Amino acid sequence: MPNPDLEGFRVAALVSDRFEESELVGPKQALEAAGAKVEIVSSQPELQAMRHFEPGGRYRCDQPLERARAANYDALLLPGGVINGDQLRLQPDAQGFARELVEAEKPVAVICHGGWLLISSGLVVGRKLTSWPTLQDDYRNAGAQWVDQEVVVDGNFVSSRKPDDIPAFNREMLRVFAAARQAKAA
Repeated sequence: MPNPDLEGFRVAALVSDRFEESELVGPKQALEAAGAKVEIVSSQPELQAMRHFEPGGRYRCDQPLERARAANYDALLLPGGVINGDQLRLQPDAQGFARELVEAEKPVAVICHGGWLLISSGLVVGRKLTSWPTLQDDYRNAGAQWVDQEVVVDGNFVSSRKPDDIPAFNREMLRVFAAARQAKAA
């Protein structure tokens, strides 16, 4: 039975080609089981997922990035994957979309290399976050406090390091998203 706290809650899963499959699929399934609607937002109509270094499944974009509006979403999900994170951080539309959601104080769930977009968008200053360890210098140089923990919650940001952290990531993501929904309703 869906969790009424997330029934109809709209989440933008922003990805580029070669995203880490488990970091989209696991959180998306948890959100949908709680009643949320998750849309894959991308500048590419069809996407190749990765299972670390091997190709995974193919996915279709639900909403083209150039037509996506932050006002239509309640939260942002940023899966990782080295290629995905590196491609997204270079896209002005992706940076603008992330900025709009963060400036509207909507919650963000980011895992692994997904944080590169937040770093390049100037959205991590003063935040406490975690990620894949190779991003720690990028976070610190961008003004964030990086820690090596399974999951970190800082206000309405939830971050995790890797696929093994997805159970903890999902638990905290659902909690933070439900709290944001309750705060908006109050």
